[in-house]
Amino acid sequence: MRTRTPCVYLLASAPRGTLYAGVTSDPIQRIWQHRNDLTEGFTRRHGVHALVWYELHPDMLSAITREKRIKSWKRAWKLELIESANPQWRDLYSAIIGASAAPAS
Repeated sequence: MRTRTPCVYLLASAPRGTLYAGVTSDPIQRIWQHRNDLTEGFTRRHGVHALVWYELHPDMLSAITREKRIKSWKRAWKLELIESANPQWRDLYSAIIGASAAPAS
């Protein structure tokens, strides 16, 4: 059985480009779906594929609450959130893949 990892994430089309906020219990699979245009909608239409920020949560309720809060933010606040953790706007997808492969401490 796959372990659930509640996660809020921000995708971008390019540095300071179009942003998308989402929530999932399986970040590796969900981001992969976005990257490969397997989901209809906003991210496919706007080419929003780079994972530029994410935050893990202990449960889905807290993740959903945080996602809703971030979605209501001004764009400038979202940019500040991303740039405080990822100033180069690197694609962090490989980081979440590596984190899931790391042995538990």
